[in-house]
Amino acid sequence: MKPKSPHEKHREPTGPLNMGLIIISDTRHREIQTGAQSSDETAGIVKNLIKEAGHKLVSVSFIPDEAEAILKSVNELAEKGIQVIITSGGTGLSPRDITIETLSPLFDKSIPGFGELFRFESYKDIGTAAMLTRAEAGTYRGAVVFCLPGSPNAVHTAFTSFILPEIEHIINHMKKKEKSAKDTKVN
Repeated sequence: MKPKSPHEKHREPTGPLNMGLIIISDTRHREIQTGAQSSDETAGIVKNLIKEAGHKLVSVSFIPDEAEAILKSVNELAEKGIQVIITSGGTGLSPRDITIETLSPLFDKSIPGFGELFRFESYKDIGTAAMLTRAEAGTYRGAVVFCLPGSPNAVHTAFTSFILPEIEHIINHMKKKEKSAKDTKVN
């Protein structure tokens, strides 16, 4: 039997991952708060895709476009040991779109390739309007965070084209980093 290459080893299954979804939308948050029927389509899409991939969606929250709410929600998920945190909304150019300004300064490591590839793939569907999204990803407190647009189609594209095909690879790299840090730690 041929030994596995380092690239193949990084792609070894991790087992089910725990994921959390944060919908960042003043409108969706207001609907939930007032007891109105939610017009959100994203949570259902994410739940189905994650389940089909064998992972677990353990948390879904709806929050307003406010930095304090974004930080609180992401920190709560990180404290619970959620491995993958998805935000949906707040990546555009309107004054209320503050997800990127709130989260990217916190990233331990940025994953610029995610945003680049996401915009490239989106360009195929929506043309030059793809440049308006500031989708981004990075690591934070032991979790990987993906900041996605609020569009259900964009979320579907991000999950099927990038997140689910690479998430175990990303998590294995993060575990390698943790292991290396523990191995080199001096007592």
